[in-house]
Amino acid sequence: MSASRAILSDLLAEAGVAVNGSDPWDIRVQDERLFHDILLRKNLGLGEGYMRGWWNCERVDEFICRVLKTGAENRVRDSWRLIAKALPSLVCNLQSLSRAKQVAERHYDLGNDLFQGFLDPHLQYSCAYYKGMNGCPEAQTDEEVSRDLERAQEAKMRLICDKLELKPGDRVLDIGCGWGGLARFMAEERGCSVVGVNISKQQIAFARQFCAGLPVEIRETDYRLLDETFDKIVSVGMFEHVGPKNYPAFMRTVDRCLKPDGLFLLHTIGSNTSGPGLDPWIATYIFPNGCLPSIAEVSKAAEKHFVMEDLHNFGPYYDRTLMSWLRNFRHAWPDLRDKYGDRFKRMWEYYLQSCAGAFRARDIQLWQFVFSPIGREQPECRWG
Repeated sequence: MSASRAILSDLLAEAGVAVNGSDPWDIRVQDERLFHDILLRKNLGLGEGYMRGWWNCERVDEFICRVLKTGAENRVRDSWRLIAKALPSLVCNLQSLSRAKQVAERHYDLGNDLFQGFLDPHLQYSCAYYKGMNGCPEAQTDEEVSRDLERAQEAKMRLICDKLELKPGDRVLDIGCGWGGLARFMAEERGCSVVGVNISKQQIAFARQFCAGLPVEIRETDYRLLDETFDKIVSVGMFEHVGPKNYPAFMRTVDRCLKPDGLFLLHTIGSNTSGPGLDPWIATYIFPNGCLPSIAEVSKAAEKHFVMEDLHNFGPYYDRTLMSWLRNFRHAWPDLRDKYGDRFKRMWEYYLQSCAGAFRARDIQLWQFVFSPIGREQPECRWG
């Protein structure tokens, strides 16, 4: 047995994971180069090894969860390559105006057929709100998984509308509006007019058709260029692409555009600790230039502009959301295979399962912040 295999086998054993074991969370290794690559490049080596077929696991999500809960990954020392990889985010603005479109081009513009294949009919690409809903994807049929996902995404959008106290006639800004699902919901369900801004060409084209005939305007523009007034502002699943060097500019933009008696809701994945960068595999293959904020970083950026009215963590629901997306993706794969290929399938399944495992281990979170410019005398409390 090689030294690298022995080291990793011992670390995995602490997490209850065996190499070539029989439990669904055990890893089956097809190429011994995997062990050295993981020691050298940590998460990046692990993810790339899966994409190459160097290892398999029946339940990647549970494998990741177990490793994160025991902290085994922290005892695999970072090499100088990973340290060097984090340096650009410390000295450069990876989400500048000129670089911001990279994530749109490499992720959100992959193809609307891909996202329609695994998301709900409203195309909500963020955590669903399963409060009060029983069941889990593993014990449900494909139809039940899709039905509950749709209901939970509608519950999430309804929760957002309630927190923003939306009423007919409100003019709402949706920063990073995706495929227009939330904008459409706010217009149809609450009688609002909505301006959605985005930089993904495929999302913009879809959103304009999806919201046709409603008081919804979809613009191709960067949030930093906005300078007009809105009653309410919302941003769902976009702040992860803003970057620490731009948090102050983001909050200044919202402050500039929000009426004094307005409300701003920020929905974002978050990190338990402050620091640069993202998981190196996710940053390389899924969300280039992404960065998860901490509560401290959000608060620091907001403190000169807003009063925090509410902070809500429902990160545990992201586990179920991601596993539901995985079920939908596998169900849709026969129609996607010819366009995307088997390597993409392994990459996408690893992405969804590894993220589910991270949320299950509570290694990352999902927060909804509600801010007001001057504070609410008697805020509504229609949510829980």
